[in-house]
Amino acid sequence: MTDLEQWHKANDEYLAAALGELRERLTRLAGRDQSMEMAAQPPPPAPEPQSKSRASWVRLFKAGAAAPSVLLPSQSATASQSTAPTNALLAAPSTLIEADASQHPPALIALARRLGLSEFERLILLLCVAMELDTGTGESCAKAQRDTGAAKPYPTFALALMLFDNPAWDALSPERPLRYWRLLEINQPGAMPLIAAALKADERIVHYVKGLNYLDDRLTPLVSAVTAEPGTLPPSQNMAVEGAVAYVQGAASNAQSAVLQLLGSDSPSKLMVARDAAQQLGLTLYCLSTDAVPTQTADLETFARLWRRETALLPIALYLDAAEFDRAVNPQAAAIQRLLTRDIGTVFLDTREPWPDLGSAAASLDIAKPTTIEQQTAWAAALGDAAQDQPARLAGHFNFNTSIIRKIAAHAIAVTVGDTGKLSDALWDGCLRHARPTLDQLAQPLQPKATWRDLQLPATEKALLQQIAQQVALRTTVYDDGGFRNRMNRGLGISVLFAGESGTGKTMAAEVLANDLRLTLYRIDLSAVVNKYIGQTEKNLRKLFDAAEDGGAILFFDEADALFGKRSEVKDSHDRYANIEVNYLLQRMESYTGLAILASNMKSALDPAFLRRLRFVVNFPFPSAVERIAIWRNAFPAETQTENLDFARLAKLNVTGGSIHNIALNAAFLAAQGGSRVIMPLVLEAARTEFRKLEKPINETDFRWLEAAGGNA
Repeated sequence: MTDLEQWHKANDEYLAAALGELRERLTRLAGRDQSMEMAAQPPPPAPEPQSKSRASWVRLFKAGAAAPSVLLPSQSATASQSTAPTNALLAAPSTLIEADASQHPPALIALARRLGLSEFERLILLLCVAMELDTGTGESCAKAQRDTGAAKPYPTFALALMLFDNPAWDALSPERPLRYWRLLEINQPGAMPLIAAALKADERIVHYVKGLNYLDDRLTPLVSAVTAEPGTLPPSQNMAVEGAVAYVQGAASNAQSAVLQLLGSDSPSKLMVARDAAQQLGLTLYCLSTDAVPTQTADLETFARLWRRETALLPIALYLDAAEFDRAVNPQAAAIQRLLTRDIGTVFLDTREPWPDLGSAAASLDIAKPTTIEQQTAWAAALGDAAQDQPARLAGHFNFNTSIIRKIAAHAIAVTVGDTGKLSDALWDGCLRHARPTLDQLAQPLQPKATWRDLQLPATEKALLQQIAQQVALRTTVYDDGGFRNRMNRGLGISVLFAGESGTGKTMAAEVLANDLRLTLYRIDLSAVVNKYIGQTEKNLRKLFDAAEDGGAILFFDEADALFGKRSEVKDSHDRYANIEVNYLLQRMESYTGLAILASNMKSALDPAFLRRLRFVVNFPFPSAVERIAIWRNAFPAETQTENLDFARLAKLNVTGGSIHNIALNAAFLAAQGGSRVIMPLVLEAARTEFRKLEKPINETDFRWLEAAGGNA
């Protein structure tokens, strides 16, 4: 027989004995008027002790028996001591006596100890539970109360006062456990006195007393169980788990609730730390979203009491997900604050920044993603011998927790079926896919198509771009193998400024880098980031940078001077908050670990403090005639049919590469409209249109094609 089966058997024996004694008491009370002599007789002696051949109480309730009682704030020490066994059951069989003394008690006794019920209150609860477990209890109650003027086939407080020894009037006080912990429901219609109202045991409590233990179904729609995952956490996060366990154990030793704030931007890592800490503490972790916290005072009070009651009946802890919760504007902030200041057991609070005023028992713990070395170790463990050269490469470009690493590795190995040649691409593509969803909501992804061949720049600027690409690719070698990461807290990323007129190739250069590094390019939409409301711009940028920290992305801030402009002299509150936004941007750019590219048409408009924090500044000059010839030669795709184009003549047009692209595109449309090849007159006509758009002076001789033949096709 298993421990669970043995405990259920013992629990059923206890209930049978307790219900039998209760029926006997009801019978004696019902017959007290028929035989005064029987009422005056001393109680029958207790039967001989039963055989103790059955096994001692199982260790199923070991944790519950050792747990301290959940006492109300108003309960005194004498009230808690009153849960000790008394002679209230005068004819109690040995099963009841043994159960009272057991360290592994049946459910009713365990409940009484944990919730601080007195002996009288425990017997009231037993009387109400008997209505559900014993079909004859209602009839017995009616007979015992027939002298009250109306048949009452249900328990009442008046019946309990007559039925049990050592009655206490305050047993049904709202401050006593029966009502405070919602163990009983009182049906008191109209002007019916409280003493005559029907008492009914809570359904959850009835099942618990019978031996069926589950989370209250009034709480299950609001919370979800956190499932365990295979694998161990890296050393840095294991240290956080040990700190969390020590804090919760210390709070428990002082009979205090534990509210541990898990700080940081990576919620999955915080959840894994809380899950492992709860597991070491023997607790089941349930997650509660801030949106599910009741805002009405009565509903919040019910939730708090029911959850605290559950912590006495089940080994559970609460994980409150408030990572994206804005306390400044969210109307639920006050309700959540009240909930966290209540005694609701062990709570892990997922938040970016500490919450104030949570009481002296609250503590904070910083949680970060695994270090780069730990991520490299996790990649190696997940891949095994499949790709020995990949862990360093992946850990250098991406920043994932161990759970994500295991999932990406398992999927890549499954889809490539041992083909190590394809495994590298599958791993890289899997990392890019995982990093994309959050960023797609905050920025516009660009499909990079340009290559080094398409980029026409002076040799110096092109060498700078190639140096940028090399630094991104070799970050792990320098930062980790070279030891720089141990010396630096900031500046681990690469911040670059592309300065030059519109159309000189800044966006194309960003595409070239993204193509060469096989990273996703995101254009930052300033209209979605900058917000007129104070503080909202910083929040939008924080989300953007946090999402990009996973790696695999290049952030491209077009027209960055609008966002990273010079800080102004403070003349009013708007200037002060505008400067705060610039300061925040400077800090995040310095701490960002990826590649961020800022494009500006006006380098002089940028804040000098920001320029000092940049790793590279690449100037995109106006293209020379030689560069314009190269751009014109590459302006038309191979599929476009051209005829006798004079690239040297076209290079004399003083325009940028962006304008050359527009001219070529418009010329192709003119050719398609006329059903002909792209010829010089059409290109010159498109060039005239571009000059007018740019409001450049037009010399008609520059756009007249008089040659009958010539040029280069």
